[in-house]
Amino acid sequence: MATTDRISTRYDSAGTDSVSSFGLLVLRIAVGATALQAGLIKAFDIDAAVSFMDDNGWKMGKFAAILVTATETAGGILLLLGLLTPVAACGLIAAMIDAWAVNVAGGPFWSQPFNVPFLVAFGATALLFTGAGAYSVDAKAFGRARWPGVITVGLFVVAIAAAVTTWVLLNGTNPLHFASPSG
Repeated sequence: MATTDRISTRYDSAGTDSVSSFGLLVLRIAVGATALQAGLIKAFDIDAAVSFMDDNGWKMGKFAAILVTATETAGGILLLLGLLTPVAACGLIAAMIDAWAVNVAGGPFWSQPFNVPFLVAFGATALLFTGAGAYSVDAKAFGRARWPGVITVGLFVVAIAAAVTTWVLLNGTNPLHFASPSG
C-alpha cells in the first residue's frame, strides 16, 4: 500500500480523513484571509467605506459600513481559526451576496459574475456545509469537524434571508437586471 493511500484513508477523531481536513484548512485560510483583509481595509479607513456605501445608494451608509466591516473581520478571524465555522460562514455568505450585488447592480447580472465576493460566498457556503475539518477549534473544543445538517441548512437560509433583508432595507434597489449583454 502506498503512503498516500494510508494517509488518505486514515481517519482522525473527528471522523474526517486527514487529507480532506487539510483541504478544508486550505479553504478556510483562503476564505478567512480574504474576508479578514476586506474587513480590515474598511476598518482602517471607515470613512472611505462609508463614502462607498453612500455613493452606491445605501441608506444609513455608516451603519451599513460598520455592519459589513464587523462581519468581514469577525467572520474572517473565526474561519481562520475554524471556530463557530457555521456562524462565521453564515455572516460571510450574507455580506458577500450583498457585495456581489453592489458589483453587478449597474448592469446585467451576468456582466461580472465571477468576482471576489462571488467566490468568497461560494467558499463560505462550502465551509458551511462541509464544516471546518479536524484541524480547527471546532473539532478540538467541540469535538466536531462538522455541524449537524439541520444547523447548516438553517444557517444557509438565514444567510440568504439576511442578505435579501439587508439589501432591501439598506439599499432598496433591484440588483438583478435582465437586459441583454452589450456585445
